[in-house]
Amino acid sequence: MAARHATRITVVGLNYAPEPTGIAPYTTGICEALSARGHDVTAVTGLPHYPQWKIQGSEPRTEVRNGVALRRVRHYVPKRPFGLRRVRLEVSFGIRSLFRSWNKPESLVFVSPALLSTLIGTIKARVLGISYSVWVQDIYSLGIKQVSTSRLAQLLSRVERSVLKNADQVVVIHDRFRRYISTELDVPHSRIRVVRNWSHVAPQVPTKNATRSVRESYGWKDNDVVVVHAGNMGAKQGLINVIDASRIAAERGSAVRFAFVGDGNMREMLEQDAVGVNVQFIDPLPVEQFDTLLASADVLLVSEVPGLTEMSVPSKLTTYFATGVPVLASVSASSVTADEMVAAGAGPRVDPDDPKALVDAAEWLARTDTDARARFGLSAQRYCRSVLSDHTAIDSLENLLISSRTPGNPVIGIPVTR
Repeated sequence: MAARHATRITVVGLNYAPEPTGIAPYTTGICEALSARGHDVTAVTGLPHYPQWKIQGSEPRTEVRNGVALRRVRHYVPKRPFGLRRVRLEVSFGIRSLFRSWNKPESLVFVSPALLSTLIGTIKARVLGISYSVWVQDIYSLGIKQVSTSRLAQLLSRVERSVLKNADQVVVIHDRFRRYISTELDVPHSRIRVVRNWSHVAPQVPTKNATRSVRESYGWKDNDVVVVHAGNMGAKQGLINVIDASRIAAERGSAVRFAFVGDGNMREMLEQDAVGVNVQFIDPLPVEQFDTLLASADVLLVSEVPGLTEMSVPSKLTTYFATGVPVLASVSASSVTADEMVAAGAGPRVDPDDPKALVDAAEWLARTDTDARARFGLSAQRYCRSVLSDHTAIDSLENLLISSRTPGNPVIGIPVTR
């Protein structure tokens, strides 16, 4: 499909394919979609490392993949991305990205997180006279504040306010992000656009044949109530609560069993804590196998630590909602995630510090009639089609880029968050 106004677009963001989860699928998806529409797209990105927090494979530093000119940057990768180690990661990527070709962009897109690398990139943009936009996947400073009251948190809050206030446009993935950034970070409401993340999994309804072979391969019995948590195993997922729930399920002889699919900096600790507990750990899977596994579960779980309210919308929800499987949320009642669950009609919510309630809810989903479970799945799929459409999101981003493009002059950029 030819673009109406072919534009040189550069996206600068830490995460990109083949990373399977988090921000990478969205950064990759928008780059490839814009290239397919005839735009000249360059992505300045890091080495694949997420969610394992370990460099994966040996990707070429320069290549053209699916029409996108990739410029990879070598950077530090911490095993545990907290505090100053996280700062070092972002700063190393940011500094080295300055020395990669940006292809003289007319539209410049920064993806945040990583916030500090975005800050560094804006320095180059200003020197070159390039306008930029930021695409916010997570509210960075709020996430830090919810786990720390340190001076670092205060400093990062000031940095985020500065980066977003000086952007030509800020793109966010939820209306509540827009409200927070406008009221708390003093960014003019008129310069903030809401573009929802989209589902990158084709809607599907699990069949008996599809689920039987997958369940057999993982040792899941017909009467097991398999609750799958997919994606990153990090601090904000609060998965210790799920380990505690598994102990309660075992003590009461429940059919509920939990499986964690993916990786993350907390996985090793979780595996140690789960010794003697019926929790299964499954390594990241190729897309096709991953989709089939999700469709074979009885329940899909989204979990967050208590008090996580405004900072993020878990990327796994866009995947979960497409599967036709009920979703169980162990999240705060006031969180963005809870709002999404209600809007999608995807399933029940329990408090994130109540492992007994988590087991009770999983058992209730197993006991309730088949039609009721199907209603949760079908409702979430309808929400995907109407609100989380890839065409809607890509059209919105493309129009934003084109409308802000000044012929002969570099203009805008959009940052994306995780």
